[in-house]
Amino acid sequence: MEALMPETTTLKRHAALVDRMANTIGIDLEEKLMQGWLEVDTISDAVLNCTGCSNPCGCESWLDLHEAGADDPPAICRNVELFDRLKAGKHA
Repeated sequence: MEALMPETTTLKRHAALVDRMANTIGIDLEEKLMQGWLEVDTISDAVLNCTGCSNPCGCESWLDLHEAGADDPPAICRNVELFDRLKAGKHA
């Protein structure tokens, strides 16, 4: 059986969540790409990983509450390890 890809609207929603989470915790994904700290495929994988989240509404609420910024993503974030690596100045 062939694996199904998430719908375009789902991918767009989760791409926005990944970008918003990164920005909220002080990571500029575009800058990390240009600096060579991150590959485009890694961002794609992070978005796909995010689509597996069972509570994207909870994530959106957390992001709304932390518009001024946060030190770390919530523990439930499926990309916490990626964000931790980038915040620590490590290649992802």
